[in-house]
Amino acid sequence: MTDPVNDKFETHEHDVLIIGAGGAGLRAAVEALSHGANVGIVCKSLLGKAHTVMAEGGIAAAMANVDASDDWRTHFGDTMRGGKFLNNWRMAQLHAQEAPDRVRELEQWGALFDRTDDGRILQRAFGGHSFKRLCHVGDRTGLEMIRTLQDRGVQMGIDVYMECTVTRLLTDSGRVSGAFAYWRENGRFVVFKAKSIVLATGGIGKAYPITSNSWEYTGDGMALAYEAGAELMDMEFVQFHPTGMVWPPGVQGLLVTEAVRGEGGILRNKNGERFMEKHDAKRMELSTRDVVARAIYTEVKEGRGTEHGGAYLDISHKPAEYVKRKLPSMYHQFKELADVDITKGPMEVGPTCHYMMGGVRVEAETAATTVPGLFAAGEVAAGLHGANRLGGNSLSDLLVLGRRAGLAAAEYSRKQNAATIDPDQINAAEREALAPFERNTNENPYMLQADLQETMQSLVGIFRTEEDLQSALGKLAVLKERFKNLSIPGSRMFNPGWHLCADMKSMLTVSEAVTRSALARKESRGAHSRIDFPKYDPVWGKQNNIISVRSGEMNLQPRPTPEVPAELQKLVDGEKGAGA
Repeated sequence: MTDPVNDKFETHEHDVLIIGAGGAGLRAAVEALSHGANVGIVCKSLLGKAHTVMAEGGIAAAMANVDASDDWRTHFGDTMRGGKFLNNWRMAQLHAQEAPDRVRELEQWGALFDRTDDGRILQRAFGGHSFKRLCHVGDRTGLEMIRTLQDRGVQMGIDVYMECTVTRLLTDSGRVSGAFAYWRENGRFVVFKAKSIVLATGGIGKAYPITSNSWEYTGDGMALAYEAGAELMDMEFVQFHPTGMVWPPGVQGLLVTEAVRGEGGILRNKNGERFMEKHDAKRMELSTRDVVARAIYTEVKEGRGTEHGGAYLDISHKPAEYVKRKLPSMYHQFKELADVDITKGPMEVGPTCHYMMGGVRVEAETAATTVPGLFAAGEVAAGLHGANRLGGNSLSDLLVLGRRAGLAAAEYSRKQNAATIDPDQINAAEREALAPFERNTNENPYMLQADLQETMQSLVGIFRTEEDLQSALGKLAVLKERFKNLSIPGSRMFNPGWHLCADMKSMLTVSEAVTRSALARKESRGAHSRIDFPKYDPVWGKQNNIISVRSGEMNLQPRPTPEVPAELQKLVDGEKGAGA
């Protein structure tokens, strides 16, 4: 008897399929491989090109190499306070406890870190952290992490499918059974059979026009999980990093690492005033990202912004050789892209869409979603960071929860029989992918993305109101109808317009989830700022917004946050904000 799937499509089979080859995906792959699983990893781009390479400042881990008083309890407390207490407490606990071991492990696998005088891993200060906690390699830490994990995975025998886009997860009797994808180069379809799947696809930055995120960040994993029946959580919390480049226009949004402020950089407005004194006199430039981003936004809005609509970030008071040694990437970035020597004068910076705290809802211990066999780790998953992520916690998140996802996926797959692929799901996925070639309309995916980005930037940005969010929902409904009429010329070979059609489906899904969640949360907390509800609300302070699909429609339900155990509550009680 012939297999209708194998006969028609290129097919690959694995115990564990990992979608995404950034830090979380690679760490999950290494762990699953170490437990005997047959592992395949699919990535939209080239191996080594993942957006993790853009994480510059360091890995947050309470190793106490510089500040001896630091320990996991302080790291846990900082993470909970930074997340305004909406964090999944168990994820925050595991993250704080396990991060030091994950960093040492990375070092054992060959990662090269900056060193203290006595040879230990050097750690620097970062916003929201009580101690110098970020283990770093100059300002190229993410690149070193990817290099190390990639080498480890290749050495262990990982199968890599590069420049391959997944458009649909396949299910069998309610559990995942594989994925439908296509090769970006030639457009040929490919089917992956898998007993378990780990999503590690990153965030949603390309739904906004000004972003530090690379082109891959179109919310794919969140949309794939949602369509497969998993829950999304806390989608209203989109982090705008306070410091992205604002000039020249071609590099607008490109990240200016928080390490600049960690090494002593000072923020000033066009009048030369150090304005962070007004917003957080205690922490100043090392306040949490939401506070600094809103401060810069306010300075610009009130007419004290720089020539190109930002603020000045100045590290030139430090010795030139110190700046070049500690911030080599930033020195070259501004010299080459903006013709600015940061050892002699200030940088112009402004807020840029940077990170998604919300995402797929997962269990803390295993990174399991509500769909059997489906796991998620890294930025695609929600819970650890609550309402606002602290700098450096993303890289340790990738290591700690990426490992847990890989372990749980390997253990799950070991108990399962071979997956069964439903030909009807394959055929539906093929029809959907090819539909834009069969239409003859004037609806262009590039114009659709531009209109989506303008809607999100102007109506669902740093500051939000009921009127704007309702308007955004109306515009998103129109954009969704336009999406149904997308038409593209040419063939499947080397066709970026076709790739964007698939991305648009994901971006529209996550944009609607962000907007609905932002509308529901009638308070300001962390990265979510409502002008019409500027204060904390004690009721909303104990609720997560849960998004799921019901009868083909997006459904939102608030759900109580898990109760924090008394012994852990003591670690955060001392510094709670009023009403928080």
